[in-house]
Amino acid sequence: MKLKGKAIKLGDDINTDFIISGRYKFSITDIKELGKHIMEDIDPDFSKKITPGETILVCGRNFGMGSSREQAPLVIKESGITAVIAKSFARIFYRNSFNIGLPLIETDTSRIKEKDSLEIDFNKGILVINQKIQLKINPLAKIMQELLISGGIVNYYKKYKKLPVGNG
Repeated sequence: MKLKGKAIKLGDDINTDFIISGRYKFSITDIKELGKHIMEDIDPDFSKKITPGETILVCGRNFGMGSSREQAPLVIKESGITAVIAKSFARIFYRNSFNIGLPLIETDTSRIKEKDSLEIDFNKGILVINQKIQLKINPLAKIMQELLISGGIVNYYKKYKKLPVGNG
């Protein structure tokens, strides 16, 4: 499995209220409409910087900390961001993301700059920056890759008529 895109870079400790402000959690129920407000407390024009299917979000440590709302990873995916790369992820956000089919990659992000061209090769366990620099990424278990290929746990269940078990 491979992904390509341009980097949008943010810092450490991006919590679920930064991803989508809690003030919208009950007032906007349509996920596409909610996506127009992604990261607006950090950057009011953030959603305009996303090129759907071609944008990879790059962050520091502890991405997705905060509430367990699935709205945060859903908004990221529905906004057109194809993957999130961070030094580390909050545990509940990590699991919610794979459940909906949003790829997350853990690696050192300090060498990645805004607008860098990125290519992720999950099978080889590498991230290539601007077709020059190769970084090793933490490998994903086979079951996690299967969840991503299926588009999340619901689609996985529909395809295989069972829930994934084991550690891949």
